[in-house]
Parts: sequence; C-alpha cells; structure tokens
Amino acid sequence: MNLAHVMAGVVVDGQGRILIAKRPTNAHQGGLWEFPGGKLETGEERLQGLCRELKEELGIKVQAAHPLIDIRHDYVDKSVRLDVWKVTTFSGEAHGAEGQPVRWVLPTELPNYDFPAANQPIVHAAQLPERYLITPELDEAALLHGLKQAKAQGIRLVQVRQNQLDGAVYQALASKILESYGQDFHFLFKGDTPPPLPNAGWHLTSAQLRRLWQANSHPLPRTLKGFIAASCHNAREIQMAMDLGLDFVTLSPVASTASHPDADPLGWDAAEQLMRTATLPVYLLGGMGAEHLERARNSGAQGIGGISALWPTL
Repeated sequence: MNLAHVMAGVVVDGQGRILIAKRPTNAHQGGLWEFPGGKLETGEERLQGLCRELKEELGIKVQAAHPLIDIRHDYVDKSVRLDVWKVTTFSGEAHGAEGQPVRWVLPTELPNYDFPAANQPIVHAAQLPERYLITPELDEAALLHGLKQAKAQGIRLVQVRQNQLDGAVYQALASKILESYGQDFHFLFKGDTPPPLPNAGWHLTSAQLRRLWQANSHPLPRTLKGFIAASCHNAREIQMAMDLGLDFVTLSPVASTASHPDADPLGWDAAEQLMRTATLPVYLLGGMGAEHLERARNSGAQGIGGISALWPTL
C-alpha cells in the first residue's frame, strides 16, 4: 500500500484559536473536519509544501511555523503520513479559498468536532503546550507559590508529583491546588487509580502503564475530563500507551540527570527513532532545558518536560 505524505497546518491566530476546515462530501473521509493541508509534491521540501498548500487552501502566507507531530495512519484503503506543523504567524485573511467551510475554534473546543481517525493525535497535540512541568517535592506553601510563578511564566501543563506524601494527604493537596489554580493549568495527578477530582488528569508511571495494559490492552473508557498520560522508556511502553488510547507520553531519559544518576540515557538519535513509532504526542525528559526545545520539536517531540529546568524557584 502506497504511503501518501500529507502536510497539514495547525494554524493559530492572535486569539489562540485554531482554524479547521470541512472536507468535501465526495472526498475520502468526506464531511468530517480536518486541519488544512495536502499532499507533498515529489522533490518538494516539507515547509515549502506546507506553505504552498495553505496558500492554495486558505489564501494565507506562512511567516513562522515549526513541526508539531508526525504520524502514520493506516486506513483500510490507504496509508497516510501526516506531517503536521504549527503555524504561529501568517499574513492574509484565512478563508476557504477552494469553497470549503472553515471555522476558528478554541483548542478546548476541538473535541466537539468530528475528525478522521488519523487526525485524533493532532487534536491532542493542538491542545497541548510545548512545556510540561513536573513539580519538585515541596511543602504546600512553597508548591502553591511556585505554581503562581509558573502561571506568570506561561506554563499551562503540570504534573503534581509530590511522592513524599501518602494518598490521603496527596488527595487533600490536589483538591486545594485545583481550587486555587484549576482554571489556570491542565493538571495531571499521580496514583494507582484515576483521581476522583473534577477536570483532573492522570499520569501513570511506567509500572502502572504495564499493569493496566496487561489487564486491559484496548482503549480505556474515558471517565476523566483531563488528559491521561504515561512515563515511557522504550518502544514497548510507547505501544502500550497507544493501545490504551492515552493522550500523550513522556520519553526519558534523553540525557543524564542528577535526579536519576543510574539511568542509562537514550541519547537524541535513539529518542528520535522511538518517536517515529509513536502516534501520539511525546514530551522529552531528562536533562532538557529551554535551549533544547527547538531540537526536540525538530526531532518529532511535542516539547520538553522536567523539574529543575521548568520549576521557577529552582
């Protein structure tokens, strides 16, 4: 089966809205919404192809864009490589230049629209930021103060780690965090079961991921409104996360870290190869800082995650 290389753009306007377009009813997956783009021509560079397609479809000129997610999807009748870029700056007024309906929507509204199956990882990637903060183990006052500073620095995705706390104390702290900052961040909490909290996400350890997959190796029923993610270290764990239908994963360690001195680092080449197998967003962890963000995105990652490089008071 031939693999079609399709360029697609998550086009973001000054209000943070994302443009989606409706496929013609007579097209493959017709009548569904999509992120605009089209096939890459033979010999054409990826960014060049994206710019050409968005000019033809939306009448805009791309001025700034970077890779967002690169995935392969196999339909019954065709296989596609979706090479998706986030367009952050453009000129011109976006419109359906080929007569297709278009709509500007907030990232949180994307799940309300019907997309082709191949687009579901893009829906997740479009909602996720480029930085994933993991909190250090602190007392309550220091933790809340740090979250206030993280909010001011534009952090929006946070894993509340706090391994020093037992279950009841951790749940009480989680409730207080959501009460104070529930509208400001997407929070993911730890635990052996989904957090019994409104709008809360769940981050699985690799051991929890393996146990959950062994008990139930098909997509999880979605009872949480928040994201569900997992820590992965190899191709097998990434596949487990995909089988369970998780929203994203972390991949670590890319480099050596003081917090995990005994862990063997993957290195950039191995991390990039592992991400090629993923059909969901991936954050790179382990020695990652702001200076690694561009390389991470160009390697196929959603972005970077970590504690020391992202926590504002360390």
